[in-house]
Amino acid sequence: MEQRILAERICRILKAAGHQAYFVGGCVRDILLEREPADYDVATDATPNRIRELFSESFVVLEVGAKFGVMLVGEPADSEEDPIVTVEVATFRSDVGYSDGRHPDNVVFSKTAREDVKRRDFTINALLMDPETKEVLDFVGGREDLSAGIIRAIGNPEERFNEDKLRLVRAVRFAARLHYAIEAKTFQAIQKLAPEIKQVSPERLRDELTKLLTEGAARRGFELLDETKLLPEILPEIARMKGVEQPPQYHPEGDVWIHTLLMLQQLPVGCPATLAWGVLLHDVGKPATFKPVSQTGDRIRFDGHVEVGVRMAEEICRRLRFSNEDTAQIAALVANHMKFKDVLQMKPSTLKRFARLNRFDEHLELHRLDCLSSHRMLNNYDFAQKFVRETPAEQIRPARLLTGDDLMALGFQPGPSFKQMLDSVEEAQLNDLIHTREEAIEFLKSLPAKNQAS
Repeated sequence: MEQRILAERICRILKAAGHQAYFVGGCVRDILLEREPADYDVATDATPNRIRELFSESFVVLEVGAKFGVMLVGEPADSEEDPIVTVEVATFRSDVGYSDGRHPDNVVFSKTAREDVKRRDFTINALLMDPETKEVLDFVGGREDLSAGIIRAIGNPEERFNEDKLRLVRAVRFAARLHYAIEAKTFQAIQKLAPEIKQVSPERLRDELTKLLTEGAARRGFELLDETKLLPEILPEIARMKGVEQPPQYHPEGDVWIHTLLMLQQLPVGCPATLAWGVLLHDVGKPATFKPVSQTGDRIRFDGHVEVGVRMAEEICRRLRFSNEDTAQIAALVANHMKFKDVLQMKPSTLKRFARLNRFDEHLELHRLDCLSSHRMLNNYDFAQKFVRETPAEQIRPARLLTGDDLMALGFQPGPSFKQMLDSVEEAQLNDLIHTREEAIEFLKSLPAKNQAS
């Protein structure tokens, strides 16, 4: 709501200065659909220089794309710690040529909103609204497509997609999120141009796919990626899951692709991005390790699929330029998803170390979705969840009873076995065999001489 108030204020200032000013794009679409917009954008006939003149004195003006007619206008924050709320203010324009498949070669500022909307992607994103009168300007049939539930490119679909190849995936994301159909000519253009999605930078593609995974319609999104022929171009490793059978006693739902779709279907709006990618990639190693009954003699097997999957997940994350932190978490989700089958038999020390995994709640949730999308048995999930809920954090990650300095004070000489000795003490501590420093020292004395530093 804070951003909407700012956007309304910006429009009032622009109109008071004799300019046109409208809400534009996704915010208008969402208002008409009675959804809360994620953000607000303003379109105006004021040039970037004029915007700078009107707002520089009392507002923060950031020139993020002045040569394309795009400025960010925000109110100063109350303190340095507070984020600045900004609104994108764009000058009406028409674009000439898109040699790089993303940015216009030349921009011509326009005085009319009608000319401006022709360069936008889809009809439902090309509506304008006067925030004071609530009048909606529709030059491309966007309201009709909203009512009909259709994603339609403005004008010639191939021209729109050639202007920015990421629009190929954006069409899929909007169709999935809004439960809309993609208009036939727009759909055909996506299929035809699918190989050209590789021209999009990895970072932009990663961010668009992450939105698709976390907006509450991930299953439909990936089904549409497959139907539009984008999936094998973007994530061939996921496309290879189709038709890879699984042992029916554990996976009555079907092949690896169906299993993954069922998990994606359960991801809620706003779920952590790393969890969503972990769900998508948790079985990515299965196609490469598939062995049919004719080879194993008993049942379908995927020996080593976790290790192979970790390497593949890391490669995908590198390809899409994930941060090191996110890559590590996604790889960890893949690496550990099979360990839950052993939680009932784990020693206390092993279970506590397992529960120490970074963001263990994501590991738990992935396992829950995994079970619900296959055999539906939640015994191990319930056990692990109960353990984490009822076990104090200081028992899962207790303070060390002894340190390396303590070992030296006790007369031990530093050496390779120092770590082994400390690990042995921690193991006994996690298994509730020792609880005090004194007990730890006595435990050390009881170790075989070969395990002690000297």
